[in-house]
Parts: sequence; C-alpha cells; structure tokens
Amino acid sequence: MRDFQRPGRSAVMAANGMCATSHPLAAEAAIDILKRGGNAVDAAIAGAVILGQAEPAMTGIGGDCFALISPAGGDEVIAVNGSGRAPAAARPEDLRDRGEATVPLYGPEAVTIPGAIDAFCTMSEKWGRLGIADSLAPAIGYMENGLPVADRVAWDWAQNAHLLQGHARTHYLPQGNAPKRGDLFRLPGNAEVLKRVAKEGRNGFYTGEVADDMLATLNALGGVHAEADFADARTTTGDPISGTYKGRELLEHAPNGQGATAILLLNILAQFDLASLDPFGADRAHIEAEATKLAYDARNRFVADPDHMTRLDHMLSMDTAQRLAGLIDPKRAMDGPAALSEAVHKDTIYITVVDKDRMVVSLIYSVFHSFGSGLASEKFGILMQNRGAGFTLQEGHANEYGGGKRPMHTIIPGMLRDAGRVSMPFGVMGGQYQSCGHARAVTNMTDFGLDPQAALDAPRCFAENGKLMMERGYSDAVRAELTAMGHEVDTPEVAIGGAQAILIHDHGVLEGASDPRKDGCAIGY
Repeated sequence: MRDFQRPGRSAVMAANGMCATSHPLAAEAAIDILKRGGNAVDAAIAGAVILGQAEPAMTGIGGDCFALISPAGGDEVIAVNGSGRAPAAARPEDLRDRGEATVPLYGPEAVTIPGAIDAFCTMSEKWGRLGIADSLAPAIGYMENGLPVADRVAWDWAQNAHLLQGHARTHYLPQGNAPKRGDLFRLPGNAEVLKRVAKEGRNGFYTGEVADDMLATLNALGGVHAEADFADARTTTGDPISGTYKGRELLEHAPNGQGATAILLLNILAQFDLASLDPFGADRAHIEAEATKLAYDARNRFVADPDHMTRLDHMLSMDTAQRLAGLIDPKRAMDGPAALSEAVHKDTIYITVVDKDRMVVSLIYSVFHSFGSGLASEKFGILMQNRGAGFTLQEGHANEYGGGKRPMHTIIPGMLRDAGRVSMPFGVMGGQYQSCGHARAVTNMTDFGLDPQAALDAPRCFAENGKLMMERGYSDAVRAELTAMGHEVDTPEVAIGGAQAILIHDHGVLEGASDPRKDGCAIGY
C-alpha cells in the first residue's frame, strides 16, 4: 500500500467494467458505451478515436493501431494488425539514389497507408455489439463542439508545433498558435470523415473524396501513393506470440510490431536473480540496460514485415536469450546497438477496456513521431503518420523500405495470462521504449511484488542512443554508481513513456492503474 502522506495515486476498483487510458474524457466515453450495453470492443474504439483529438501529437485517424482481444467467456487471445503498408510504387533505390541514408521523416516518402480506420471497422464488425456508428458518435460530438486541451497535451503541442507543415498548420494551429491548457480544440474536418465512416464503413475513408483528399496532398509533394493503395488497405488477424517469465505468460503482437523484443528481453532477464536486487538501485538498472541493448540489437537486425521476417523463432528461443545473457558483464557497460531506422519516437496512445462479460481489449494507436509526418490533408485535416521511417534503407535487410511492405513498428499492446487465465491487459507508451517498458512492468510486479499502480509509478530508465536515460526518481548515488560502471547517464527532457493496466483478480474485481506521466486515469463502474 502506498504512503498516503506522499503524492501518489490509488488504484481504481470496480466490479462491472473498466477503462484505463491517457485522457479522462476518452475513458469516460468508453465507460458510457459499456453502460449503454456496448462491449469492450465498442468502448475501446470510442475512447481511442477521441484520443486523436485529445492528443493529436500522439495519434489520429491517419495512423495505425494494433490490438489484442480476448472474447468474453474464455482466455483465447486474437491479434489484430491495423498497420498500413508503403505504397506499391515505393522503391528503396529511389531514396538511395537521392543520397538518403534513412527514410525522410517529414516527407511523403514516410507516409504509409493509414490502417487504424480499417482495423476499427473490422473489430466492430467481428467482435463489437453496437456497430461502428455508435462507437464513433462520441468523437464526432467532441470534434464538432470542442474538447479542452489538457496539461501534458498542451506541453507536447507547444514543443512540437514547429513540425506541422502546410495544411496541417491550418487544422492544428488555431489562429496560428499551439492551443494552450484549457483551450477548446475542434476538428470539424475529422468529424465529417467519421460521419462518412459511420454511414459507409471503411469505404468512407479509403475510397472517394476522403481518400482523394489525402492523395492530393501526398502527390503534390512527390508521393507515389495511388488510389489502389488506399482501396486495398486491409487489416489482418492472427495469433499472438508469447513467452513465460517465472510462470507468468506475456502475450505480444507478432511482427511487424516489436513485441518479440519484449519477450527476448524478459528471457535474458530471467537468467539473473533480479528479485535479490534493489528495485531502484544501480545493479537492477545496469542489468536491464545491458539486456535491453542486446534485445534491441536483435530487433534491429530481424524484426520486419512478417512476410519478410525469417528469424522470429530465433528471437523467441530461450537458447538465444541464454547466449546473450552470457555477454553481460554485471559491473561494466557495453556499447549500444547500431540504429537502422528512425524508429525513435515517444508519441502514441494506449487504451484498455474490460467489460462485465470479461471481454478484454488491449489497443495501441499512433501516428509515430510527434504529429506524424507533419502533413495533413487540405479539406478534412487528416494528419498522416510517418511510419515509413521505421523502415531501413540497408539493401537486402528484411525491413528494407519497399512497395506493399509493412515497416517495423514500435507500438505493441500487451496482455498477461496467469495459469492460463487472462489476468491483465496493459501497454506502455513511449516509442521504442515500449519493449523495455513491458519487461519492466512485468519484473516490477513479478520480482518486486509491486501492485499495478506502483509498478507504473516507479522511476524508469532506458538505454537509448548511447546513453542511459534516467528519470529524476533515481537518486544521485545510483547515477554515480552507474557512471562508474561506464554508462553515460543523462536525464530525459520528457518522462519516459506512459502506461495503463487493468488487473483482473481471480475473485472478479477489476483493478485499474494509470500512469501519472500522462493526463489520464482509470474509470470503472
């Protein structure tokens, strides 16, 4: 139990249904859908789409999503891949011939076809109860009438407004400036798009005037996108991948997401006695940082579009983890992995919902970097992601940029099963930190006995780009000890990630946790 004389946040307990996400109004809308008879899928879609307006630097209808869904009445889990593909005419040699070393972040080359809307329509049709129109109605209302800008959102907007270009400045900088805390922000163009999707389904987005609006913007800037790229966009579904850490099963989305990295990282950590260490001390931080470097090196080498990836079994193998663990010096830092793409963002949203029938949804939704590509369509203001920057231009690499391919994705929804029972959907936002964040959440709970809220509140560190980034929650003594081990220690400008979780107790009560690094909360009924 937390110290009630110190700042903190209590867990939220409820018996019927619960939503945890990064904005209270999105969580409230999800709960309202549940109370009206909708299920967890209906509610998760409703909350997620609102977040595209509430946190536009993080996500929007021009982005991608992934989900893990456990239907009511069982512990089966289905993986939903709502990530888009590069346009069919995309050619890596065209970029290499221009002298590019990586896919440009803020041009049409980085814009992959948005996959989220097709995923939401697919999820609603296959597993929802109310229909896509009911799920979109709350977002349409907020987009037409306005939604107040929250504290963290205002900070992110001000920091990243310079990335917005052309039509995006018209739609996302009212009166030419980033909205301030408490300002009402409207997205009437997006509202019109959602009305068409509510009426026509996915074709209201991927064909006709809405698709033409996106194409006009991209083609005017030299993009090679075509009508068929949008019309042919399709969600895929399949089985999750999994690994076991001290009897607890972690379910992750299969590639092209980086979930295999989280499993590999936990397998490496399983070779050490973490439970004997100080959870906030130097030794735990060092072992995690070294394991992260090795797991992310494997990610950079192997994770790609599943049609092109051949080393998934290698990444999931305990033999691989044991060999990598043997490379770790418990008292000395090694060099970090070489980066192969621009997959180093910090911007996404996560939402999880559990309903009264115990359908469980773990969903993550993003435009990649802050405000994605910085490009938006003229008429409807659809902010387009730059997920193509997750590709590499290294010739012959499985994740090489190319037509019709899905890039390596940083966003990953997570779910735990204990003794075969789905026990906790969770997610950790924060770009490439997410695999490390999943492993830290699991070890915080499993090795150190923290409840979900305490596990998310706890200070974080992350080995990234040659530095060990450590939040201010770590003591100066720990920092000094890590520096002596050879780490270049630094403090991040922005808190590392943000997370949400719902623990489903075996006696049926739901326990929600929400990261204080964001504006959100858990709400139940």
